[in-house]
Amino acid sequence: MKRIGVDVGGTGIQMGVVDDAGNILSKESIPTQISLPVEEQVAQIADCAVRTAAAAGLKPQEIDFIGFGIPGIAAPDGTVIKCTNMNWHYIPLAELFRKHLNVRIAIDNDANVAALAESVAGVSKGSSSSVFITIGTGIGSGIIINGRIWSGAHGIGGELGHTILSLDGDLCTCGNRGCLERYCSANALIRIAREAVAKKPDTLILSAAGGKPENINARIVIDAARENDPLAVSLYARYISYLGQAIANVVNFLDPEIIVLGGGVSKAGAFLLDALRKEYVRYILYKDQPLPPLELAVLGPDAGIIGAAMLA
Repeated sequence: MKRIGVDVGGTGIQMGVVDDAGNILSKESIPTQISLPVEEQVAQIADCAVRTAAAAGLKPQEIDFIGFGIPGIAAPDGTVIKCTNMNWHYIPLAELFRKHLNVRIAIDNDANVAALAESVAGVSKGSSSSVFITIGTGIGSGIIINGRIWSGAHGIGGELGHTILSLDGDLCTCGNRGCLERYCSANALIRIAREAVAKKPDTLILSAAGGKPENINARIVIDAARENDPLAVSLYARYISYLGQAIANVVNFLDPEIIVLGGGVSKAGAFLLDALRKEYVRYILYKDQPLPPLELAVLGPDAGIIGAAMLA
């Protein structure tokens, strides 16, 4: 099958021709231009798809399928219900796109397609069930069951970041309080660090940020914890406790074969994995039963392209 995967992002749209094994044969990109009318945005994406196909030696009529991964949700008929980053709300994306390229189209959430990519060509390849958790600005997740994306009866399942971790806790951007995203994302780690240095400024965290709390990012906090800065070690332990509880909730509820971690925070590598592997077991119900391995995603930024193509 000749397929193209399209990864729709807030600043850029990446796409590639992907073979049946999940290898990218050609790749192109265009900047995201949300100021343009939707019809013009779609026309630019279609033009880029033609160029991507040509780079792989394909004519437009030889393309069998195009899949889209979006930071939002879509209906089975190819209507984007909500994609805030693109200002797409109830947009008939598939219908508009077919005016340029009449191919089979599928659209799904970006975390879902990343989960699918890892299960087809990444670290969870060969498993029949897996959960992918991306830890970045927010918390995204994708669930694979029997080799297929599971997103619920209405396409809105798998939102781990907006399950409640703390009753009446911190206000989340979604409007609820106590969402897991407010405690386990990179932004959460940054927030608790900025709050902490205001009370205890004598710390490697603030020093590494040039004395400016607004310069603190997740990497600074994690690196300071590696260096055994007392405040950073305390904050990181608290963060790992929250994230460990979240992972245990996934295991207790779904019992997947493997859990995969991606996103910016996962770049901490073994420093993150080693801590989480010890922590999440504390909250597991059946400790005497086999537990799913916790692994890092391996496909990186290509996961969106590969997973979108694999929606076929």
